Amino acid sequence: MTPQQITELIQAALPQTQIEVRSDDNTHFSARLVGPEFAGLRPLARHQLIYRALGERMGREIHALTIEAFTPQEWAGRAQQESPGRG
Repeated sequence: MTPQQITELIQAALPQTQIEVRSDDNTHFSARLVGPEFAGLRPLARHQLIYRALGERMGREIHALTIEAFTPQEWAGRAQQESPGRG
């Protein structure tokens, strides 16, 4: 699997989500997702949505996947916190 293939699988299941997938070895991946589909969901439920999108590939072609999943509002708040202070 490549990061692009994983992105396409997740995008098919979560079409409104912005997805960034990275990997150094095409076995261990990290994904950052920002989408309205995560609103009202706890982290475990967010991960389950993503795992369902990847299906049987998890644990096979995808040995490990680190996930960061945010709503657009959470991501905007995080970006504000990381920007230099005002003043």
